[in-house]
Amino acid sequence: MFPLFLHLTDRLVVVIGGGAVGRRKAAAVLDAGAHVRLVCLESLPPDETHPALDWRTEPYAAAHLDGAVLVFAAATLDVNARVVADARARGLWVNSASDPEAGDFFVPAVVRRGDFVVAVGTGGAAPALAREIRRRLNEQFDDDFGRWVALLAELRPLVLEHVQDAERRRLFFERWSRWEWLERLRRDGADVVRTGMLQELRDGGGAASSPL
Repeated sequence: MFPLFLHLTDRLVVVIGGGAVGRRKAAAVLDAGAHVRLVCLESLPPDETHPALDWRTEPYAAAHLDGAVLVFAAATLDVNARVVADARARGLWVNSASDPEAGDFFVPAVVRRGDFVVAVGTGGAAPALAREIRRRLNEQFDDDFGRWVALLAELRPLVLEHVQDAERRRLFFERWSRWEWLERLRRDGADVVRTGMLQELRDGGGAASSPL
């Protein structure tokens, strides 16, 4: 298995099957910024509309895969087998909910906090274990952790702009990645931590930095 993250923003993902599994797959890739074409025999639930969701209540046909970069087969066994064969014939990566080994990839359990993403997979061998690990990670990497990551992303360009020495830049990034900053954020809030980091940048840049 080779783990990787895919950029799906504004790209078409096709999901075949409108049951609970198919709708979960669709929701996940919509959250990743994809456009989704979902094909099934069920009607669109009124509370699951989305501007990037093209829900088609009709039988599956190979033409539904036109323009896709990724395919999920989450329908019946026979339909899933057809979807896998059609996707393979078109050179498309496909995931089969009913026969994971027949597809090209597995979908991991994911913890997402803004730009911070942890994916946990067991190669399809123990999905329940992957979900339990995700539950535990969700407790550890809470919303404050996501705010810390967002703050680091916000301040990174300032360090790159104002600190010319590569070693000094590395030290800033390493110091700000220490867990003490997260604990301070949880205690005092993101604004206080931002102020502290900016002050450290002003005080610690030395001759290698230009003034902020």
